[in-house]
Amino acid sequence: MALLYADPEIAAALDATTTVDAMRVALVAAYEGRLVAPPRAAAPLGGGRMVLTAGHLVGEWYGYRSYDTFGHPQGEQLVVLHDARTGAVRAVAVGEELGSRRTGGLGGVAVDALARPDAATLGVIGSGRQAWTQVWAAAAVRSLREVVVHSRSAARRDAFAARVRAELGVPARAVAVPGAAVTGRDIVVLATTSATPVLRAADVSPGTHVNAVGFKQQNRSEFGTDLLDVADLLVTDSPAQAVDYQPPMLAVLPPYAGQLRDLGGVLAGAVPGRTTADQISVFCSTGLAGTEVFLLDALTRVGAATR
Repeated sequence: MALLYADPEIAAALDATTTVDAMRVALVAAYEGRLVAPPRAAAPLGGGRMVLTAGHLVGEWYGYRSYDTFGHPQGEQLVVLHDARTGAVRAVAVGEELGSRRTGGLGGVAVDALARPDAATLGVIGSGRQAWTQVWAAAAVRSLREVVVHSRSAARRDAFAARVRAELGVPARAVAVPGAAVTGRDIVVLATTSATPVLRAADVSPGTHVNAVGFKQQNRSEFGTDLLDVADLLVTDSPAQAVDYQPPMLAVLPPYAGQLRDLGGVLAGAVPGRTTADQISVFCSTGLAGTEVFLLDALTRVGAATR
């Protein structure tokens, strides 16, 4: 009988270390061709779309995640895991928690692979679910001594800082302007819904690592080309998905085309990552297809102890 998981069970069972570890294995598997992860597909339905991402860990499982763009207040994602030998549905996850933890886990892997080993301060622009899981995962791979948060809402940024202090045990404070969250930080997270730049590259210090989670496309991006211009290292979790974006992702357009490296390749030792302490690295997150299913498979093992 298939296992069914909702957000409360996922939150209770999937800690940051488990999530980051699973995403690290997934990225290497995708780079080596063991995880088949094609770009997402979408079906226009009039007023919105159904979007599907799928993956196949060869010989083990296959599955998909589906969601819609109608914008309904109770809209939820669905993740389904099939046994590759029998086709039987092994598990289903409903809600938002698995997907956001997956994205956070990918960001945590990027921080671990690309940020300086001594990185200890983090600035985040954004205060929503995606911003939280990025900080949650980063705290699992680096010993953070301070988190500084900015978002447009004073109440939300104050609440975010309070949550960091309460749940992660890391000193945190809110600031009123984005530059104050970015300048001098070892790690910067961009996790907004903004279609226009929310930071200036001039505020990014040498040696900083940046995780960019929100829009990153031509004429619709939370950062500008000035960030790409100062970056010594541009990395993504899925080059195939990066070139499939519509409108195009900024990092695949000239003069940046050809500079974008595969995070899985960095992890596998086939592609160079950071080589000096003063390099600026930028991770352009696409949400590697199949990783929600990969994480659901991990959940079926760790979640057994909570049932």
